[in-house]
Amino acid sequence: MLIELIPLFMFAAICIFLMFGYPVALTLGGVALVFAGAGIAGGVFDPNLLKSFPTRLYGIMNNYTLVAVPLFVFMGTVLEKSRLAEDLLENMSKACGRLPGGLGISVIAVGAMLAASTGIVGATVVTMGLMSLPLMIKRGYAPSFACGTICATGTLGQIIPPSIALVLLGDVLSSAYQQAQLKLGVFNPKTISVGDLFVAAIVPGLALVALYMLYVFFTAFFRPQIIPRTSIDQNAEKVPFIKILFSLLPVLLLIGLVLGSILIGAATPTEAAGVGALGACLLALGKKQLCIKRLREVSQSTIKITAMIFMILIGASLFSLVFRGFGGEELVHNFFSQLPGGVFTAVLLVMLVMFVLGFILDFIEIIFVVVPIVAPVLLAMGVDPIWLGIMIAVNLQTSFLTPPFGFALFYLRGVAPASIKTSEIYRGVVPFIALQLLLLCVMAIWPGIITWLPEQM
Repeated sequence: MLIELIPLFMFAAICIFLMFGYPVALTLGGVALVFAGAGIAGGVFDPNLLKSFPTRLYGIMNNYTLVAVPLFVFMGTVLEKSRLAEDLLENMSKACGRLPGGLGISVIAVGAMLAASTGIVGATVVTMGLMSLPLMIKRGYAPSFACGTICATGTLGQIIPPSIALVLLGDVLSSAYQQAQLKLGVFNPKTISVGDLFVAAIVPGLALVALYMLYVFFTAFFRPQIIPRTSIDQNAEKVPFIKILFSLLPVLLLIGLVLGSILIGAATPTEAAGVGALGACLLALGKKQLCIKRLREVSQSTIKITAMIFMILIGASLFSLVFRGFGGEELVHNFFSQLPGGVFTAVLLVMLVMFVLGFILDFIEIIFVVVPIVAPVLLAMGVDPIWLGIMIAVNLQTSFLTPPFGFALFYLRGVAPASIKTSEIYRGVVPFIALQLLLLCVMAIWPGIITWLPEQM
């Protein structure tokens, strides 16, 4: 009985070591090797399984889809350094200055555009925190509300394409979908692509932006103690439409080049990422923000982030191999198949587990460790892969906001004034987490919100 539960012990060991602060990639690989060694010594693990690990590594190196990761990271880092957001926020705040909660709505609008052009949560949170947090406090916004708005806006990069999370999730789900079909006896399996997830994420992403804006607007109306009436800028000048258009044009053009080329089928996500990286360089050059020194900083930052992602991917690949070697996949399948309520209960349980794990694990860890375990089982039960992918993406978005290890909270804490308490930052994100969970429920009840646009395309 204990031998059958070894996969659960492996997963528990991962969570415990990560909570102690050990590096993710080394923890994944180290725990896998320790359990594999103990299993070989005890005669309950086949050592020949480890011989397939080099083949897996070669598959990662040879994966064309994953080339999009460093390209999107490079694009986002260039845009972060080019100070593109400053002009956007200045013009949007002037245009919305007379609306209740106008500054908050402007922050969300600018953050959404940054998310669609960079896809990097840390860059958006830090940029918006430095620019908009002092201004929101000056206008009388409650510190907790201002911090929550900025943190939540920064996480839009998780769901609005081009998103690095969707690139990684698309690659993992594609493999899981093929495994599920082969188990069902389909020897010419269908595939899903990162582009499918990009298309499917557009409507939910825009819906989440709308929910955030409505929350700010109604808060300004009904809770003046959080957004006082004096926060409305009575002196806000009427910005000419042409000026707003010209400030939006560079970002819209870049988004159009990247997403448009994918939507019309002119480019794969990897090719579009290359176009985006070049476009970001041209925008930065046009703003005279690109030089050899800055390009070196961007390249070093891109290398660090990319190396971290791929090291975690390698560690997770080894963990997955050992987990399956101990019969972990069969254990999960048997557990789900015996649940009352069938597919509904299985999906609900997976979503709950991922939400809870988001309190202690990063989205990359959950994508590479949890999704390969549960996705093949759910997909074999008939769950739509695109719907499942977007549900997971929105769920993982909460991991950036949930204390104590929400990375968006850490990013903002690093740039927020010392006068703002950490507890205020934590308290401010709670309503936005609730809005994300509300969107999850709505998408579960009406899956067409996710699947309609891909079907049209």
